[in-house]
Amino acid sequence: MPVSPIFSPSRAHADLGETLYDLVAAAEFPKLTLRHRDQRWAARVGLDTLSDAEWLAHFGRFEPLPGSFEAPLALRYHGHQFRHYNPDLGDGRGFLFAQMHDLRDGRLLDLATKGSGQTPWSRGADGRLTLKGGMREILATSMLEAQGVETSKTFSLIETGEELFRNDEPSPTRAAVLVRLSHSHLRIGTFQRLAYLRDAETMRRLLSHIILRYLPEAEAPSEPERIARFFAATTRRVARMGAQWMAAGFVHGVLNTDNINVTGESFDYGPWRWLPKYDPAFTAAYFDHGGLYAYGRQPETLQWNLAQLGSSLLQLEGDGDLKTPLQAELNAFGPLFQREFAAAVLWRLGLAPRDPDRDATLAAAFFSALQASEAPFEQAFFDWRGGRLREGYEGPAFQPFRDALEGYAPSGPAHPYFEGAPCTLLIEEVEALWAPIAERDDWQPLHDKLAAIEVMRQAYAGLTD
Repeated sequence: MPVSPIFSPSRAHADLGETLYDLVAAAEFPKLTLRHRDQRWAARVGLDTLSDAEWLAHFGRFEPLPGSFEAPLALRYHGHQFRHYNPDLGDGRGFLFAQMHDLRDGRLLDLATKGSGQTPWSRGADGRLTLKGGMREILATSMLEAQGVETSKTFSLIETGEELFRNDEPSPTRAAVLVRLSHSHLRIGTFQRLAYLRDAETMRRLLSHIILRYLPEAEAPSEPERIARFFAATTRRVARMGAQWMAAGFVHGVLNTDNINVTGESFDYGPWRWLPKYDPAFTAAYFDHGGLYAYGRQPETLQWNLAQLGSSLLQLEGDGDLKTPLQAELNAFGPLFQREFAAAVLWRLGLAPRDPDRDATLAAAFFSALQASEAPFEQAFFDWRGGRLREGYEGPAFQPFRDALEGYAPSGPAHPYFEGAPCTLLIEEVEALWAPIAERDDWQPLHDKLAAIEVMRQAYAGLTD
């Protein structure tokens, strides 16, 4: 069948003009084997009616979706990579393939690729993605969504029949092309590039586009007020995203400014990890030797990245003084983060919030107990769900948390998931899921894991089926 009649396509990004992207073509792959399609989210955008053959045509050969772009767009941006500015970035192995609206809430969504071939920004690389990297991204996005994190979705993964050579994997290794569904791919680095080029006119056009399409709460009668409101809205959303990571025990691994988008949705998962136990120094990337992007440094890194966005916006200062309101919004990041962190912790614990101060005290007490006890991170959240106490937490480490719990009530009815064992996604589990795929093309363990994560998602969402 073709796309659903309720599919609502868009070409909104093309309105920005070619100063922000390059028209490109996808690679031609020797073989296409469908490995994953997110049917639940396909239904949210009206693409669930596609047959597997049609799916391969759109997301393997990248035949245009009706009403969206006639040719893919490789987006242009710059960014700080491990705090070093790089003006030679851009979509080097991906592109924006299509846009459409979420049929539930009307949001403008992107379908963008990873591993779809070379672009003008490939810098000599092959523009490909390993199959293992694609599998890892499916797991990361599924688990994060289950844990309540604002994240992109791994919409499609197709094996392409190529062999790749990589330094960090046994080579040759299998290749794949991935499509992610995300709420914008406009990044802090998009603004940094325009600031670097001193292109204030395009930056104003970009700002208007973002306010119209993504952040209508930032609309205001004057330009200085619009800029300040935009920066405030982005700061709030990025603070929420970071707080959700911390409550999930998630380490992104590569928090460069080109990996932070202005809608505050997490995306682009490379060397991610989940914490086995609370450890602020825990890092995800083997090449992060100084621990710049360690778990405990993620909040300060996000604030630093937002400061680079603020600096870029000063290109629009004109006759007014933007430094004062932008600095005020940046200074508000800490309190915003703490409020969002408390909310995320209570959500994961299944407790109804009371008042901001008490909620913050409870969240801090729980994390202090995690640190003092060295309890398994996910297990502790699981065991304390709804404020209940299971055996194994009677010692002094959890006493302040037990005291802070007084007066809190469960946020909803108990779910059967919390009577079993917690679903986790530690690095050794990921390797164990990849091994049967690499050795005998056995995908069943991955399918079983995704089914377990789906049960977890339903439990946290309060769904019964």
